[in-house]
Amino acid sequence: MTPVNTLTKPKPAALAGRPRKLRSQYSVQVTVLAAILGLTFILPALWIFVGSLRPSSEIFDSLYPLSWDILIPSSVSFDNYVGLWSTGFGTSLLNSLIVCLASVLFGVALCAMAAYALAVLNFRGRGVVFAFVVIGFMVPFEAIAIPLSQQFSEWNLSNTLTALILPGIGNGLAVFNLRQHFLSVPESFREAAKLDGASEFRVLRSIYIPISGAALTNSALLIFLAQWTSFLWPLLVVSDESLQVAPVALAKTFAEHTSEFGQNFAGAVLLALVPAILMFILQRSSGGLSISSGEK
Repeated sequence: MTPVNTLTKPKPAALAGRPRKLRSQYSVQVTVLAAILGLTFILPALWIFVGSLRPSSEIFDSLYPLSWDILIPSSVSFDNYVGLWSTGFGTSLLNSLIVCLASVLFGVALCAMAAYALAVLNFRGRGVVFAFVVIGFMVPFEAIAIPLSQQFSEWNLSNTLTALILPGIGNGLAVFNLRQHFLSVPESFREAAKLDGASEFRVLRSIYIPISGAALTNSALLIFLAQWTSFLWPLLVVSDESLQVAPVALAKTFAEHTSEFGQNFAGAVLLALVPAILMFILQRSSGGLSISSGEK
């Protein structure tokens, strides 16, 4: 009998270890690539933050020759923040917060009711209405901003907080987001509640809302970010300095002949900090919820 050469056959341990080694190498490569991409995205934000802590004259002087000096200020100073605050930016920031919070409060309630009707109720033309909602948030707001501002002027709503809040509460993307979530809720929940005599509003408030925390949080963030970054609309409907919002006030750091880049960078940091903190606080709420139990 011819002896079998066992040396030519790889051992099972070697076969098992080879894929593990390949996975380890692949993981290292992906991690390095992710770190490079993350650094690419964070460098501009870091440069803006560092620029807000140095005099305006030094912001662009540090760019040539290119070195690590662009991220290491020679001295740290909060003069840009103090100077920006002295221009009334704090009042504008407060106005933005009031507008955003009011828009979220009324907008989430309105969008939830609209989404419930489009997802649950059967009525003639429901598909057409939903199509208009989808088309509505695909149309750029800039295309209708000027005629809409003229309409608000005829209604005597110019230079009011109402004018800043109203266009933001009917967010088509938030309606779409909530409708898609409501479609995933089992119909048996609603049927059981209707058998007990609950109205449609009671079904929405007692069943759909409690198990839709993630969708409601995402929709609230959509409305908040849309209002927080709004620039053209406040510029059109508000001329009163006391009602100006933060993005418009920040743009005024650039005068006709002078430019305060340090104050502009400081304002950009403050504008980015508020939604960043908000998303950090709400990141746990934006996770998935169990429909069956209503728990995380």
